[in-house]
Amino acid sequence: MQLNDTQLKELCELAKKAALSAGRIIRNCDRSSLNIDEKSGGENIASQVVTEIDHRAQAEILNHLQPNLEAYELGLLAEESNDDGSRFKRDYFWCIDPLDGTLCFSRNEDGYSVAIALVAKDGTPIIGIVYDPRHDDLYSAIKDKGAYIGESEFKLKENANELTLLYDQSFLKIPNYLEEMEMLKEQAQKNGLKGVRKYHLGGAIMNGISTIKFAPAIYYKHPKESLGGGSIWDFAASSVIQREAGGFNSNYYGQALDLNREDSSFMNHQGVIFKSHQALDIK
Repeated sequence: MQLNDTQLKELCELAKKAALSAGRIIRNCDRSSLNIDEKSGGENIASQVVTEIDHRAQAEILNHLQPNLEAYELGLLAEESNDDGSRFKRDYFWCIDPLDGTLCFSRNEDGYSVAIALVAKDGTPIIGIVYDPRHDDLYSAIKDKGAYIGESEFKLKENANELTLLYDQSFLKIPNYLEEMEMLKEQAQKNGLKGVRKYHLGGAIMNGISTIKFAPAIYYKHPKESLGGGSIWDFAASSVIQREAGGFNSNYYGQALDLNREDSSFMNHQGVIFKSHQALDIK
């Protein structure tokens, strides 16, 4: 079933309501009594942390989205549920991260968000919704229709004369960290910028979107053999929003993100790059 513009708008509005509803649960929770558990995941501790709020937020999103799965012939991939393989059988699937950046959420730090994407079976992101409960910001985009924050256009603007490096804790642990920083400084100079400013956010989703907010900016993860590097739901929604806002994103080799990987939901196999300007080159 191929969705038309009217149907895509309907689904976008539905996803917005679901994200806002889940965001209210997150925003109003009592962190003092939060139970933090572990789950199987990648090497990074951030991918192994889960709370009851993750599950409650996902249940709220599914309350909004599941009743319409058959009507629109949609599959489903959600972080806190088992992958049922429906994403390979339907023309589109919902891709849900009910609480990205759980670790920074538990610490009451910037960087967490709710993300809902509609992804085509070939891995092309079609709709992206991201809600930042901490700042009450709702980002949305439909492929080829532009990006929005609330009702206002969300668009790339030059905000600084330095290159901003968006990063999470895993970046600090890469073996050649000092060499990477020197490479980024050289890239900044090549593009007429004064230097590199580091900005830490815990969640991959807000890091990707923030390459627009803090342009010129870059966020990336190297390919690696071990599982990790974020998952499909960490990049599906933000990739369409970031691109519709004027940014560029790809795997580490400049090819389209593999957002319907068959053998795993992790993104370690190809890495990820989000950058405000195509000229920013980390090779």
